[in-house]
Amino acid sequence: MPPVSVPPTTVPRVGVVMGSRSDFETMQGALELLTQLQVPYEVRVLSAHRTPGLLATYAARAERLNLSCIIAGAGGAAHLPGMLAAFTRVPVLGVPVQSRALSGQDSLLSIVQMPAGVPVATFAIGQAGARNAALFAAALLATTDEQVRERLCAFREKQTQAVLDDPYFAGHPQAGEA
Repeated sequence: MPPVSVPPTTVPRVGVVMGSRSDFETMQGALELLTQLQVPYEVRVLSAHRTPGLLATYAARAERLNLSCIIAGAGGAAHLPGMLAAFTRVPVLGVPVQSRALSGQDSLLSIVQMPAGVPVATFAIGQAGARNAALFAAALLATTDEQVRERLCAFREKQTQAVLDDPYFAGHPQAGEA
């Protein structure tokens, strides 16, 4: 896993957790977006199956750190997001990592089928899900942080402008004058 650049003096607002180092490729888009939106985060590799004690400790620490949410990526049985949600009141955003066996369908179903009372917000399988989880985390923060709100609005405006600037969009009935 390549090093992630986060200013060491910045208190993290979002936790990004993955079940193994091999999940980094999927989760990298979330880290890039959080960096772009200047949302401080921390990254951890924790396994629900191999390091359950560390997972419980991290979940308790998340509350003490006042993290706004935890983005948790996991593949296969994908118990990481649900186990985190069971140990903390911090909202957990689950990202199903694409698996070899079932292309991430197993991960998706493991995360999305949480029992009533232990919610995990669940996103798309793979990199799109990781990026959307980061945008959702920023949207959560934007409800109380004007600077994050402004950066998120600018990001969305830039996305819209990229579509409007596409030469294949010109002449679309809703594009205005042709």
